[in-house]
Amino acid sequence: MQLIKNIIRGVFLTAIFINFSLLYAGTIKGKITVKGARDARDVVVYIDKVPGEFKPPKEHAKMDQKNLTFIPHVLPILAGTTVDFHNSDDVLHNVFTPDKCAEKFNLGTWPKGQVRSYTFKQAGCVAVLLCNVHPEMEAWVVVLQNPYFYKTGKDGVFKIENVPAGKYTLKVWHEKLKGKPQEVTVPEKGEVTVNFVMKR
Repeated sequence: MQLIKNIIRGVFLTAIFINFSLLYAGTIKGKITVKGARDARDVVVYIDKVPGEFKPPKEHAKMDQKNLTFIPHVLPILAGTTVDFHNSDDVLHNVFTPDKCAEKFNLGTWPKGQVRSYTFKQAGCVAVLLCNVHPEMEAWVVVLQNPYFYKTGKDGVFKIENVPAGKYTLKVWHEKLKGKPQEVTVPEKGEVTVNFVMKR
């Protein structure tokens, strides 16, 4: 009986903490300007570290292989997230990575309609994904410590919502471009604007 009470108390306190955090949370918004690239798509904007532990989503992330292309080309995820790799082509595909932070996994080769999965455990890992059947195929998985991130479209605009108030380091990642980290103070309510210039 006491165990049940402790569990209920723990759930209740967790709910209070979550609601309190959201009550004092702001938004980080801004725009990426690029030099040396066609547009500002596929830039991952993220908070480097946020205190606390973050449970990965139960729902798996998805990366497809269609028309001999990984879709999406860049996939940012929270550490501990499982990614399902689909094959929508009429040819055999393979997914592997040479990166140690993703255990140099190789999921083998499989036909259309099948799915293979891998759980990315290490925060800070940036794993390139390749197909040994089609060497022209390439994609990236960016594994992050917290859920406060955003992947840009062509216009480079980003918006990270419900960020707990506080001081953080905001970073950007792109497979070819580089940008300097910026310190940001998130208000208890409202928005803060941060812009980046990225170049080779």
